[in-house]
Amino acid sequence: MAVLRFHALKEALNRKPVEVDESIKRSELFGENVFNESTMRQYLTKEAYQGVMSAIQDGTKIDRKIADQVASSMKDWALSKGVTHYTHWFQPLTGGTAEKHDAFFETIGNGLAVEKFGGSELVQQEPDASSFPNGGIRNTFEARGYTAWDPTSPAFIFGTTLSIPTIFVAYTGEALDNKTPLLRALQAIDKSATAVCKYFDKNVKKVTASLGWEQEYFLIDKALAASRPDIILTGRTLLGHSPAKGQQLDDHYFGSIPTRALNYMRDLETECMLLGIPVKTRHNEVAPNQFELAPIYEESNLAVDHNSLLMDVMGKVASRHNFKVLFHEKPFAGVNGSGKHNNWSLSTDTGINLLGPGKTPMSNLQFLTFFINTIKAVYDNEELLRATIASASNDHRLGANEAPPAIISVFIGEQLTKVLQELEGVTNGKLSPEEKTDLKLNVVGKIPDVLLDNTDRNRTSPFAFTGNKFEFRAVGSTANCAIPMTVLNTIVAKQLKDFKIEVDALIKKKDLKKDEAIFNVLREYIKSSKKVLFEGNGYGAEWEKEAKKRGLSNNKTTPEALKAQISKKTLALYEEMEVMSKVEVEARHEIELEEYTMHIQIEGRVLGDIARNHVIPTAVKYQNMLIENVKGLKEIFEQDYKKEAGEQIKLIREISEHISEINSKINAMIEERKKANKLEGQKAADAYCNKVKPYFDDIRYHCDKLEIMIDDELWTLTKYREMLFTR
Repeated sequence: MAVLRFHALKEALNRKPVEVDESIKRSELFGENVFNESTMRQYLTKEAYQGVMSAIQDGTKIDRKIADQVASSMKDWALSKGVTHYTHWFQPLTGGTAEKHDAFFETIGNGLAVEKFGGSELVQQEPDASSFPNGGIRNTFEARGYTAWDPTSPAFIFGTTLSIPTIFVAYTGEALDNKTPLLRALQAIDKSATAVCKYFDKNVKKVTASLGWEQEYFLIDKALAASRPDIILTGRTLLGHSPAKGQQLDDHYFGSIPTRALNYMRDLETECMLLGIPVKTRHNEVAPNQFELAPIYEESNLAVDHNSLLMDVMGKVASRHNFKVLFHEKPFAGVNGSGKHNNWSLSTDTGINLLGPGKTPMSNLQFLTFFINTIKAVYDNEELLRATIASASNDHRLGANEAPPAIISVFIGEQLTKVLQELEGVTNGKLSPEEKTDLKLNVVGKIPDVLLDNTDRNRTSPFAFTGNKFEFRAVGSTANCAIPMTVLNTIVAKQLKDFKIEVDALIKKKDLKKDEAIFNVLREYIKSSKKVLFEGNGYGAEWEKEAKKRGLSNNKTTPEALKAQISKKTLALYEEMEVMSKVEVEARHEIELEEYTMHIQIEGRVLGDIARNHVIPTAVKYQNMLIENVKGLKEIFEQDYKKEAGEQIKLIREISEHISEINSKINAMIEERKKANKLEGQKAADAYCNKVKPYFDDIRYHCDKLEIMIDDELWTLTKYREMLFTR
């Protein structure tokens, strides 16, 4: 196996960068393989075009006649680009994407065939639903499930396949995917936010939630990755001693992008442009061989689809460049892990960013209304928001002094903190003319139009206001953005709904002016939710103590965090906002618990196999070499051999101790695993978290000690210094 490691390293070092042609402008490529508005204008009849646009903009239903016209045009467009198959592309509860390819080809008898694709194939398909996670919604022997076309996310071509974004539901109607609840949440935020907007502008008819994700990832040479069973099977290294040089010099961050990585990025960006994914930013991240890309903001549903598609495309393009992409939140110990910051905002169909302060006191009041309601929503639902980012892989990253902690808090900066403090002191009830003037001009009117740089950023905050948007920084790099975006939009929609009820009640019952009622309600929200505001160092132990005093949760593990998903409060929230039923919520909770359990189970088995099949045999082999060395010294030095071979003997003993510890810890871990396997649901997840997983660090410690003791030429596993610094 040591030969495999050195062969992989030699192969990696001899790589030549794959050249990429960048002669064509990005703007000319953008959306070339997307059935977007421009393409529809060319291929659809006026009636069909208007039908689709009405469905996208107003949510109207597309009738069968229009669907047939769209399908025919979509097929013609796809065939003109060499497409042979189509698929309903959906996002099941695996966290990834799914597709089943069908050929356009159909036989018509007499040895003849045609290319066929009609409205029925476009609108609905029936993939086998039995093998996808369903949390008990479906029996294994009941396979029927349906995918249904989502016209708000345009079809696209990748390779020779036409992909049609769809939702995925059970035969009984429950959502079996991540997209359906997101679409419902986006409808809820549109309804609630539009109603509140009418306090300020009667012309607002629609509010759209936008999302800009930032995808962090590692690029590792394919051969080196293939030589590590843990990377192949779990997506991360389960053992490995930190190299002498890691990220401590900060020389990789924003540095010159290595040639191989840059060529990969160029190729990836070309594919993204063709698919209409508006990637704009690329740079080196903090850890060696870690990078980031980010797009221009888009409507949330489309942005979620694009991120899911991007992760698929990244893997395929990486293979062309002999790379493996690692999305795991913590693939290497001792260096930073990867996140996926979700930048979220709300905008109106009149072109206003509701989280962007305007130039007048009235527009500032609108900003404060949505700003404060968002803070209140986060405070009231901080445990649920924490649950949306919970996973076995993200548990390694949260609170690791490189990423936000497991405590959900909101950072707003010094200037806005002062504004809220002044608003908190506003008189409750009717305001005098002087008070109104002072409030509007001296408090609300002082908010600058651009807040982007009014304060330093706080990278330890999980939920930070960054000038004209909120940045949910705690989302993990492997996550499907639909999950946190569903919850965030739902809780804000609920909060805005409640806000309007309270404001209207004050206007009616206390005969207050609209502005007075708004100020009164916002004042109470500031007072009741300010415990969630935190400007300091989220990494510090002091914050944990302070957060506990404030009553904020600190759910550090996934099994602990996921409990918030099925609380009475959460179930009531989802049902009131018509985002998910109790059955759908409980199914997701069951799936995520099982996923966590399986994830830790697999890691435990892989770690045990590597330790016993790689580490211990290599240690024994090296130990035997030392023993032969000691025997030779004894023959030469006879009585004085212990003096001459003292260090070798000490090393032999140390190796034996480490081997013994590894083997005993593995045996103990296996016994705990056997016990955990007899449990189900929450109990199984808790057992794997608290009884099985703690052995990982113990086993790793002794394996990593052996790595630096044993002859490098004998060590079978590719080392950190090779994976992180081979470019």
